[in-house]
Amino acid sequence: MFHRPLKLAAAIAVSLLALTACAQGSATTTGGNATTAASAAPVTVTYMNFGANGGHEKDLDAISAAFTKAHPNITVKIETVPYADYFTKLQTAVAAGTAADAFELNSENFVSYSSNGALAEIAGAPTASYKPSLLQAFAKDGKQYGLPESFSDVVLFYNADLFKAAGVATPTKDWTWADEQAAAAKLTDKSKKVWGDYQPISFYEFYKALAQTGGQFLSPDGKKVAFNSPEGVKAANWIIGKPGKTMPTQADGVGTPDFDTKLFSDGKLAMWHSGIWMFDGLQKAAFNWDIVVEPGDTTKASAMFANAAVVNAKAKNAEAAQKWVAFLTSSDEMVQTRLASSWELPPIADTAKVSAYLTKGKPTNRQAVFDSLDKTVLPPVIASEQEMQDAVTKELTSAAAGRKTVDQALKDAETAVNALLK
Repeated sequence: MFHRPLKLAAAIAVSLLALTACAQGSATTTGGNATTAASAAPVTVTYMNFGANGGHEKDLDAISAAFTKAHPNITVKIETVPYADYFTKLQTAVAAGTAADAFELNSENFVSYSSNGALAEIAGAPTASYKPSLLQAFAKDGKQYGLPESFSDVVLFYNADLFKAAGVATPTKDWTWADEQAAAAKLTDKSKKVWGDYQPISFYEFYKALAQTGGQFLSPDGKKVAFNSPEGVKAANWIIGKPGKTMPTQADGVGTPDFDTKLFSDGKLAMWHSGIWMFDGLQKAAFNWDIVVEPGDTTKASAMFANAAVVNAKAKNAEAAQKWVAFLTSSDEMVQTRLASSWELPPIADTAKVSAYLTKGKPTNRQAVFDSLDKTVLPPVIASEQEMQDAVTKELTSAAAGRKTVDQALKDAETAVNALLK
């Protein structure tokens, strides 16, 4: 399951552990039709995860059973842990040398675990099976240390009825910020409390907008801030320039939990930057709505959140574990199980295999979910992650409220984040 934004303080601390990787075997065949000869001695692979918790335990068991059918000598022993407890338990197990042969990571925590030698390189994996951006999210220094297991991303929702009533053309995948801004101005009707646009003022929106202008959040070596730049100023102005003009202000309710969801659900919001996890809650909306890939400035850059299956560098059954994570993330059985149970989205490149999802219902343009993966941006990750996010959000909020200029806000955010990087 995806939890956005994520708090990483406990898990990031694992980067301080001194772990040494050991030699690994290779992942082999992954499809549902693959078979392997049974070895003389049966092997058990242990796997710890959080994604199946809360209703998908049987789905993961079904994938495991299909894997054992394809690999009769390998049994998978699964441990599912609630998300709230998962990373504390994983950190303790890795430090003690008792972690499972394979386990699940989100993209944010992958950065720490792949940097400290806790993960085995996955050689010979079926890399062509995955969307390139998803695969790249779990690579480091040209080596693959995780295989994408599932993903979610952010798109632009729009109320087609409001566009039609205002005589404004609906968004397309080619839209830029300028197109969005022009449409939002025409669609805003403050007398009716109808707003043209909604984009949260937060770290998560800033790092994405920064990428859409061609800017960088951190320097290439990751040792200092790079966002206090002309691109950073442009990105900050893009976000904080909306409240009171085409987007509601703090006084109107921004900051109230789920305020944006209610605004869109009530038909009072024309465009909304939000995640695809909102689809189910909008199925009964009393208006026509759809989605497109988010507009960009000089380039596209969609926010992507992903989970991966990784192999423990100290796995007792490394070769079998690599076969398991390859099957778990790319097999036809996995795709069918996830789609049938609405259990997040499979990371595969072949969209023909997800045709059932593309025609599942609103939104009509579900293809945009996969098109958004063509150009993505991951959140920057540092040891003091939550503190960095809070510092950036605080300064952007101050600028939006008029308490300081954008230039000063970025300068103050730069000072705060650079201090965290030391």
